[in-house]
Amino acid sequence: MGLSEQIAQFIITGLSIGAIYAIVAMGFNIIHNATGVVNFVQCEFISLGGMFMYTLVVLLRVPMFISFFMSMAAVALIGALIERGPIRYARSKEIIILIFLTIGLSGTLRGTAQQIWGTDNVGVPAFSGENPIHLPVGATLLPQHIWVFGVTVLVMLALRHFFKNTMSGKAMRATAVNRKAAALVGVSVDRMVMLSFALSGALGAVAGMIIAPISTTSYDTGIMLGLKGFAAAILGGYGSFSGAIIGGIMLGVLESLGAGLISSQYKDVIAFLVLLLVLFLRPTGIMGHGESERV
Repeated sequence: MGLSEQIAQFIITGLSIGAIYAIVAMGFNIIHNATGVVNFVQCEFISLGGMFMYTLVVLLRVPMFISFFMSMAAVALIGALIERGPIRYARSKEIIILIFLTIGLSGTLRGTAQQIWGTDNVGVPAFSGENPIHLPVGATLLPQHIWVFGVTVLVMLALRHFFKNTMSGKAMRATAVNRKAAALVGVSVDRMVMLSFALSGALGAVAGMIIAPISTTSYDTGIMLGLKGFAAAILGGYGSFSGAIIGGIMLGVLESLGAGLISSQYKDVIAFLVLLLVLFLRPTGIMGHGESERV
């Protein structure tokens, strides 16, 4: 395989993993816009999505299509319960306290998942076969990569429709802009915040499920994916959905090219180096417009 074919392969791989980062970044952004909190439980939403999918498809033999939506709903429910319990009734509403609370909740969920599923990596069947597709550019594409791209596009379109054309979506946007003003016009702010956690959980589950057939899954597989999704959100502009997509794709391609052309040992370093550079040179990210005061 020549250099041009290798680069094409690296780019395809980068686009695939970048799509995962974009979905995770959108999950971070939804909760940030609603509450101002960096929700590190997002990492566990990814792991739980993959493990629920494994349980339903492999252990219980539930059809793939049904398992997908059941897993997504289960993790969305966990997200809603996290907001309805520890987050809503925390004695301090300081942002830094709530962030540390999400870190503690993340560790609790990870430990619980370890007790339930153990520490072994487990595989989930591909959505539609594993025969590789050979592209004219010399690269190889797995059918699961097509599912990753397709599901990511569907998620983006669904979120766009939700936030622009539904009353709940518009209410969530109003809550993100000004919580006090939204409450004054009749928006149930608490309900919108709970919905944001549920939606974030669903997005994390989707990311965990579509990547599981490619890389396997385990109780802690979401840690690195979640942190890189957070880096993608910062790169694109924290709170920006278009920025999450751009940041995720850019980070995935940079990571894949760096690992392929330099060394795979630097695969994880690249994402966090990009994060440090962005925070140092352009803290608002690519699509960010500066920090606004939260009411």
